[in-house]
Amino acid sequence: MFTILEHLKNRYMSQKAQGIVEYALILAFVVAIAIFITSGDGSLKNAIQGVFSDTADQVKVSSGTGK
Repeated sequence: MFTILEHLKNRYMSQKAQGIVEYALILAFVVAIAIFITSGDGSLKNAIQGVFSDTADQVKVSSGTGK
């Protein structure tokens, strides 16, 4: 009886640790991508900033407060 309980406890703890490791790896991947985007050559960063800038300009023009 105790061996079955010990087996189930060990199995649960190993699965829980595996889940934590998986989340840590996903988090590390997301952080690496964010660092690459913000500190890379800037082409993707500039493209994203350009899209937001163009959108803001269009909103200003359509509302009559811009150019």
